[in-house]
Amino acid sequence: MKLYLKTAFVFTYLILLVIAGCSSNDDNVSTYESELAQLSLLKADIETLANASVCSEDFECKFIALGKKPCGGPWSYLIYTTSINVEELQAAIKDYNQKESDFNVKWNIPSDCALTIRPTGVTCENNTCVLVY
Repeated sequence: MKLYLKTAFVFTYLILLVIAGCSSNDDNVSTYESELAQLSLLKADIETLANASVCSEDFECKFIALGKKPCGGPWSYLIYTTSINVEELQAAIKDYNQKESDFNVKWNIPSDCALTIRPTGVTCENNTCVLVY
């Protein structure tokens, strides 16, 4: 009977150890899909903040590089005005760009390596900021 109890105890302990090991690893393992979803949420938050800006003679229209292509350079340029918290926007974009760069390296993301044309300026027309090339 003692051998049976010892065997049952060891067997139960091993099963619990395996279950605990599996569940803790699953919680820490990041998947491509979950990281991509996080990037999408960050980008949506950034775009929401930028889109809240107001274009008028009281505020200056500006643009900033958004995203990091695997070959280098931004994916696009985001328009905003000084009517919003510019420091918050710039910090969020810096964080997003770094996370996208890390994501590209980690998952070996391909790119067309085409250069995104940098605007030469931005103007306010009919209460809307417009990029100038």
